[in-house]
Amino acid sequence: MLGMGSNKNQSVDATTVNLIRQGTKINGDINSAGDIRIDGHLVGNLIANGKFVLGPNGLIEGNVTSTNAELEGEVKGIVSVTEMLALKSTAKINGDIITNRLAIEPGAVFNGSCNMGAKVKNMVHNPEMVNASKTA
Repeated sequence: MLGMGSNKNQSVDATTVNLIRQGTKINGDINSAGDIRIDGHLVGNLIANGKFVLGPNGLIEGNVTSTNAELEGEVKGIVSVTEMLALKSTAKINGDIITNRLAIEPGAVFNGSCNMGAKVKNMVHNPEMVNASKTA
């Protein structure tokens, strides 16, 4: 039967990308062991251990934590990326950015503060630091 088996021995397929399509709204946090792309609306926090892509129509109202990220849509919250964050020309960020490397295309909108460099890298892995930044 479909969906009735145990998944204790299943491993995460690193080549698969989780997709949240346009027209989908999720209320709650998302934790992804791999890559994820969101073209819909998330009201909650996102943690991705791989690459995160936010499509041009995507909207996140919450904090984003990932290894790498490419943002084309809108984020209202703290964006923490341990490696490379790319803001495309359609991106709108209303919140702080914490990243090791940052690329911003002309036209992108960013309202907040930015912390960059290797010293910041350790903050991303500490959820208490991200939450503390939100309340400050």
